[in-house]
Amino acid sequence: MISLKRNSKGQLVEAKGIRTRSHSRYQPNQKGSFKISRSKFEDFLTCRRCFYLDRVKGLISPSIPGWTLNETTDILLKKEFDHCRENQIPHRIFEKYGIRNIVPYKHSSLDSWRDSLHGGLQYEPAYSNIILYGGVDDIWLDLDKNELIVVEFKSQASRRPVSTQYYLKGYYRESYKRQIDFYVYLLSRLGFEVSESSYFYVCNANRNASCFRGEMLFEEVLIPYKWNIGWIDDQIAEMMKVLNVEHIPEFNQSCENCAYYNQRFLMENNLSV
Repeated sequence: MISLKRNSKGQLVEAKGIRTRSHSRYQPNQKGSFKISRSKFEDFLTCRRCFYLDRVKGLISPSIPGWTLNETTDILLKKEFDHCRENQIPHRIFEKYGIRNIVPYKHSSLDSWRDSLHGGLQYEPAYSNIILYGGVDDIWLDLDKNELIVVEFKSQASRRPVSTQYYLKGYYRESYKRQIDFYVYLLSRLGFEVSESSYFYVCNANRNASCFRGEMLFEEVLIPYKWNIGWIDDQIAEMMKVLNVEHIPEFNQSCENCAYYNQRFLMENNLSV
């Protein structure tokens, strides 16, 4: 996709392709703290070369349009859960799944935890100078065990029914699992007791409806997930090694971004492709 840089008024402006603010780029072996978001941590897990070019060299990837329909679903769900949170009552979907003695978690910092742009959950491992952060969709409270439950909202449109048996299978959903693992890691390191079970609240739009008529019908399904954070500390340590080297990591044979940059360089320099 070709993306043009525009200002807040929609006017075309120069796209520099590089970050100019010093605090937005990590300097290898720097002493000061540096923030890494959940999405950037996922970038590291996906392609170390692209991650390094972004965080250390300051290379800006082309922007993509926002997922406004998915965002709208999240906003409306949060309104529902906030109403239940204020009154400390169960959400309507709890009865459907026989979930008892669970309510949306009420905490003075929750709005900040859910806002990845201006806060989010934040934690700096003692063995690093990296502040990990991310915005969780929602947190519920198990009243019997006094444990927090991490919840992620997911919107999709699939003709295939959503089921616990199949939803989390396949490599595309591995990043979903890592997302919840990441938030559980942050909460647990911040001293909270976290339930061994988490949930994906999946909203699946009905593509088999006879017509549109100005509305979409969604199937709402809760998919339980038993998180695993045992892998995260090792990956943070690996990420620190990558950030602190002076050379760009090796080309990733499976990364389409790497392949695009490489082929473009060859073409623009009249080298063989």
